[in-house]
Amino acid sequence: MACLLETPIRMSVLSEVTASSRHYVDRLFDPDPQKVLQGVIDMKNAVIGNNKQKANLIVLGAVPRLLYLLQQETSSTELKTECAVVLGSLAMGTENNVKSLLDCHIIPALLQGLLSPDLKFIEACLRCLRTIFTSPVTPEELLYTDATVIPHLMALLSRSRYTQEYICQIFSHCCKGPDHQTILFNHGAVQNIAHLLTSVSYKVRMQALKCFSVLAFENPQVSMTLVNVLVDGELLPQIFVKMLQRDKPIEMQLTSAKCLTYMCRAGAIRTDDNCIVLKTLPCLVRMCSKERLLEERVEGAETLAYLIEPDVELQRIASITDHLIAMLADYFKYPSSVSAITDIKRLDHDLKHAHELRQAAFKLYASLGANDEDIRKKIIDTENMMDRIVTGLSESSVKVRLAAVRCLHSLSRSVQQLRTSFQDHAVWKPLMKVLQNAPDEILVVASSMLCNLLLEFSPSKEPILESGAVELLCGLTQSENPALRVNGIWALMNMAFQAEQKIKADILRSLSTEQLFRLLSDSDLNVLMKTLGLLRNLLSTRPHIDKIMSTHGKQIMQAVTLILEGEHNIEVKEQTLCILANIADGTTAKELIMTNDDILQKIKYYMGHSHVKLQLAAMFCISNLVWNEEEGSQERQDKLRDMGIVDILHKLSQSPDSNLCDKAKTALQQYLA
Repeated sequence: MACLLETPIRMSVLSEVTASSRHYVDRLFDPDPQKVLQGVIDMKNAVIGNNKQKANLIVLGAVPRLLYLLQQETSSTELKTECAVVLGSLAMGTENNVKSLLDCHIIPALLQGLLSPDLKFIEACLRCLRTIFTSPVTPEELLYTDATVIPHLMALLSRSRYTQEYICQIFSHCCKGPDHQTILFNHGAVQNIAHLLTSVSYKVRMQALKCFSVLAFENPQVSMTLVNVLVDGELLPQIFVKMLQRDKPIEMQLTSAKCLTYMCRAGAIRTDDNCIVLKTLPCLVRMCSKERLLEERVEGAETLAYLIEPDVELQRIASITDHLIAMLADYFKYPSSVSAITDIKRLDHDLKHAHELRQAAFKLYASLGANDEDIRKKIIDTENMMDRIVTGLSESSVKVRLAAVRCLHSLSRSVQQLRTSFQDHAVWKPLMKVLQNAPDEILVVASSMLCNLLLEFSPSKEPILESGAVELLCGLTQSENPALRVNGIWALMNMAFQAEQKIKADILRSLSTEQLFRLLSDSDLNVLMKTLGLLRNLLSTRPHIDKIMSTHGKQIMQAVTLILEGEHNIEVKEQTLCILANIADGTTAKELIMTNDDILQKIKYYMGHSHVKLQLAAMFCISNLVWNEEEGSQERQDKLRDMGIVDILHKLSQSPDSNLCDKAKTALQQYLA
């Protein structure tokens, strides 16, 4: 019987809850405008801080009615304003509430409300728009759908400190990417917002600052403009520097540091400018200290990583500021161990930020170690660092995994570390695991790092080969992502360098000649160059050259011909001629050149080319073909003499380029010997 009673009880509870909310909605339909106004005011008081009540009113259809009243010409301004306030309160509930409001087309209604002459109503509409646009479920594009909206918002900036605060907040949340930056910039965002940095209201100053940080990010046009903007006789960068002083609120210090960082990265401020070296960088290092909140430490480390990423000198300065490298090791100590039950909230907070902290630390370590060998050593010598990075490679969070791989990639640029720490921790094992099944963004960095681990002097090269790397890399060369194709072929190129015949045969078998020729006609120049590099490494040492050319000679000669005839740059042609020079160094392989008149004519043509690099590469081919200590040299020399090669050699022996001159003289001596 209990089971039968359960449903009616639930229904009655639900209808009771709904009934308690229904009268609020019913009053919105009262014919007396005064009662409707009072109903909206009562509804406003009922929903403040009450998410359950908000959800009930939405379910009962309050939103369409409130929007109707907000847009009715017959509604009093006071009623319209109260409707906007209630809608704003509903939007402050859950994300589902915001979705419901968006489904009712709240944004066009509120934007229409901004055309009203009444300031209080405008402020209420803006406050509600601010709440909706700052929700993660609202598409930013909705702000840009109507081209008249942005200029109107710019015009409203002068109305009050509230319009300034809300509009700047809307802009900073809805400015995502260069298209949005351009729209705001073209409508005078810089000029209209700059003077707000000196507002008496902290909130206005803060929102204006946030606006500039999103406008300047990766945008040279905006950044170059900001450098020269004057506010009350002071340049903007000077105002930003004042805002990152220690006596200012942390939020303001951080955002000012971001503005200066973005302007610096966009090329508007030099990296050796005092405002960067003496102000921005130390401020961001301060943000990484234990005294700061976890979220501030994350933001500080990520911004600092971005600031110093391309600049060696800034990396060196940061590495010796406030023991930063040791300070970052602290980022891995969360969640801290908790014993008392009262610390549950703290544990929850720590857990939430633990991933972000590790990600930020890895990012900053990657930037710090990008160029300097001593800094890399300091990072690796930090307590358990290699273990932490290796653990990071298998974390559940994609962002942490990506940051860990980036950090490892940065450290793998060190010959010393490849030979020591990377070997001691068998880094290649987790890396190979990462490469088996990962999103493209991780694959690109991981495969790039694998290129370093496959360098000839790396002790990891052998075990990587034994663990099936050839198939994995050949698979990457078939990716639609050009960066993965480049890395796949690059790693194979490193693998083939001074490799045994067996490895070279494995590469050719796994790659297949069809795929090799697809890569030689790839539209991406980097892919083509690395494929030529692979071919050059495969065709080195005589027995290997002869073996490979005996099985793949016809196709390789065909590919060489196509490239030399094609519209390619000097570097591509030079690499191709160097491959020919390697073939010419083979014992039997050189006959594939000597019996191919088309190729011989091309070598002759490049000997007389206007570019010295190509002349030199063609000369290597000739030198290898005429070398008189090898069998059949006399016949080859005679054939080349008949083609006019000796005349060209005499001419080149007078070349102002000493390299070319020496090579020509050496080749001529082979005829005289």
